[in-house]
Amino acid sequence: MPEPGWRHARRGTSLSEVHASIEVPAAGASFWQKFRAYWGPGLLVAVGYMDPGNWATDLAGGARFGYTLLSVVLISNLFAMLLQHLAAKLGIVTGRDLAQACRDHYSKPVAISLWVLCEVAIAACDLAEVIGSAIALNLLFGLPLPWGVAFTTLDVLLV
Repeated sequence: MPEPGWRHARRGTSLSEVHASIEVPAAGASFWQKFRAYWGPGLLVAVGYMDPGNWATDLAGGARFGYTLLSVVLISNLFAMLLQHLAAKLGIVTGRDLAQACRDHYSKPVAISLWVLCEVAIAACDLAEVIGSAIALNLLFGLPLPWGVAFTTLDVLLV
């Protein structure tokens, strides 16, 4: 029987091999014990959000357009914070992540469509990283861009 507000019942934990792999301190733990427990995952999320590619793009845009695009950066960061806040609330209140909530709430064709759109968005973000790596290899070693893309792709597949 599904819980109220969900079309489908929860199917168990997703990613069971990594679910609850971090020891969470007990309720009366000190600030530093809690800080240590969440330091690693928080750092990984922060690095993923502001990676060197974002810094390089921001610096290049600032050098070319000055402060003209500053409002765009501000608004996009505010929306990112809002979406992260909403995703955190969803996880805390329902115990589901965003993918699980979409799977449990929408019909199967809609859920599959959302999955495909997310995969396309991930591929687009990865494409920017591959092109950035190819440009870096070109600037550092004079490697032609197609070879840089091939080398970066091979590196990702092997490592």
